[in-house]
Amino acid sequence: MQGSANLNLMIKAARKAGRSLVKDFREVENLQVSAKGPGDFVTKADREAERLIKEDLMGARPSYGWLGEETGEQAGEDPTRRWIVDPLDGTTNFLHGMPHWAVSIALEHKGEIVSAVVHDPAKDETFWAEKGAGAWLNDNRRLRVSGRRQMSEAIFATGVPFGAKKTLPATLQDLARLMPACAGVRRWGAAALDLAYVAAGRYEGYWEREINAWDMAAGLLLVKEAGGMVSGLREGQEPLEAGAVIAGNEALFESFRKTLRGE
Repeated sequence: MQGSANLNLMIKAARKAGRSLVKDFREVENLQVSAKGPGDFVTKADREAERLIKEDLMGARPSYGWLGEETGEQAGEDPTRRWIVDPLDGTTNFLHGMPHWAVSIALEHKGEIVSAVVHDPAKDETFWAEKGAGAWLNDNRRLRVSGRRQMSEAIFATGVPFGAKKTLPATLQDLARLMPACAGVRRWGAAALDLAYVAAGRYEGYWEREINAWDMAAGLLLVKEAGGMVSGLREGQEPLEAGAVIAGNEALFESFRKTLRGE
């Protein structure tokens, strides 16, 4: 694995947090049968994972800014660089004992993501990328987006809104437009992994209407460096600013985007 000092730091931090979460995940599986349930336990596991990551990253780069799901935003002495971290993407899966969740870490420089790590401890898969250096899986497997060129052969992923989110009607319209045109839609509950899977060619595309920066920051760079395309849902939108994203392989991107927009 050849990467910058920052990337190696990110991978080390992600794997350290992953080891902590795997131990907690085994306990969650045992707690599924209890009346109280594992909710409080998982919240503590999530916070501990972020504490471990922050300790490593900010300890090594104390001048950088920080944006974390659990601890919020913190300005740094260096206004051009910021860590963007989701210590446990796929919390609901984790809570229910389902082994599909990840640690996501991105480094932003002057408003652009330049390094990215999405680590899936349950499957021992570490997706990583640096701007201009490609996207990779584990130590030496180069990632490329899918080469499929027909919508009828394509599988897409999304996040279906839940709880108090307001975008359910629009997402249902998206599904109504897309599902007759493609081979299937998946909702696996971990946006960072959805984007990593687009980069790996496992999905042809992914979209979501209401998503936080820490859920997608690392995944966006993975897709771009694997030869894919990303945009906001509306023309001219930037995903991180808009909180909405479309990502896909180059061959199907425009067809995918037009289908979602009803064009």
